[in-house]
Amino acid sequence: MKILPLLTLLLLLPCAAVRGESTVGIDERAFVPKRERHWRGAEDHRLLTRIWYPATSSFTIQPRVIGGIFLGQPVSVGVGPSDQARHPLLLLSHGTGGGSDSLDWLAAALAAQGYIVAGVNHPGNTVLAPLTWDGFSLWWERAADLSDVLDAMLADPVFGSRIDPSRIGAIGFSLGGYTVLSLAGARTDRAAFSAFCDSPARDAGCRPPEMKDSGEPAAVSAETARSLAGSGQSFKDARVKAVFALAPALGEAFHDGSFDEVSASVALAAGEQDSIVPLATNARRYASLLPKAELTLIEGAGHYSMLDDCVPDVVEHVPLLCKELPGTDRDALHARVVELARTFFASKL
Repeated sequence: MKILPLLTLLLLLPCAAVRGESTVGIDERAFVPKRERHWRGAEDHRLLTRIWYPATSSFTIQPRVIGGIFLGQPVSVGVGPSDQARHPLLLLSHGTGGGSDSLDWLAAALAAQGYIVAGVNHPGNTVLAPLTWDGFSLWWERAADLSDVLDAMLADPVFGSRIDPSRIGAIGFSLGGYTVLSLAGARTDRAAFSAFCDSPARDAGCRPPEMKDSGEPAAVSAETARSLAGSGQSFKDARVKAVFALAPALGEAFHDGSFDEVSASVALAAGEQDSIVPLATNARRYASLLPKAELTLIEGAGHYSMLDDCVPDVVEHVPLLCKELPGTDRDALHARVVELARTFFASKL
């Protein structure tokens, strides 16, 4: 996507700090897992993680500009958590080709409700670094990313003592929705998804728009071959008690027995106008396979309605990510999702 060079330059200038009251702080970590893992061709072999948390009031940055496109939430920087109390932790998984900051609106809102939220940028599949075929294609590796971040957060010198290990949840958008369901114990059926995408019934979810920059390799590495062979194994993390899947993708990668090991509570939500991850083969399919999970459809919302608000001057340049249906307000859609997530996690954690 291209934006006018001058406009991009102006948007990337630092925002001026102003005095204000904020209950949300933001920090970051570059976690290095203790176990060997598949980095999916990523240049940076770290799990870059953004952390939102209940914070003391201090200087507040005016709404940040993220990637020259999105408006971030006002947050306190350079301040510690507000107290020594233990808080529930939510692991956050972004959509394909995105990044944790694209869900800043949701993470900040939940942090304001008392949650610590840790969002990882999945290697090889984030807008912040070169995209790789492995990053797009080895979806099941993303659940391991979240488990490794959970290990690291519990051991973190600042946040570890402030996390209640009995109240761990996860929330994901699009491919991140698939990721948190995998984390809950759903087993991927890669062959079923391939068969669906080779059939006349294939839909937009078979090759997301973000994948256009990631070419398929002529041959796979031994490491990738091992990952492909293990795609159907369980990536369940029993520490995770509740998952919220927002516009979850890859619904055709599961069958009737795929969710037999899922014991965590599950909530599903999706935009009623989602044409990128169609409801019939994704959110509604998940709901049919998870009879105890309630599906909520967000009226007027499309797939990219679940991203941050866009800078007003950018909307016309990036309509796919930024434009809503006439008469639809993204902030109102976000408020609806926040309330769904808040109510769900409050009852389950």
